[in-house]
Amino acid sequence: MPDILHRFTIDAPRERIHELVATKDGVQRWWNGHPNSGDDEEFGVFFGGESPAAVMQVVERSPEQVVWRVLEGPADWIGTTITFALRSRDDEGTTLLFTHAAWREANEFMHGCSTNWGAYLTSLKSGAERGEFGAYPAGEMSRWS
Repeated sequence: MPDILHRFTIDAPRERIHELVATKDGVQRWWNGHPNSGDDEEFGVFFGGESPAAVMQVVERSPEQVVWRVLEGPADWIGTTITFALRSRDDEGTTLLFTHAAWREANEFMHGCSTNWGAYLTSLKSGAERGEFGAYPAGEMSRWS
């Protein structure tokens, strides 16, 4: 099964990055820019519609790693996992290893999602470093449909 992989060096402490990927309010700041439903254990992300575009369940939350399982959303996403592995660096920054794992097949939709993940992870980086988030729609590079 193919995976989407990204590596980012972020000049901010691991705890700051953790807060942004482990809470629904943090996710709103760098990814979707709209209030999310649910709580920090299971949340829906919205991109302007009345229904969530995807629903995530947080299945692991440790200082070093946050893992989401996709419960609802695009068919290609359901059952996949999204992992944010956080490694502290000697200069007090963080290395983020991002994985969107277990896609059924590599296809054009996966290509677009990889592009968008890169853009939104750039939003996470700039927001954590300088408070300059580029959440949806600013970060969208490739449309889902």
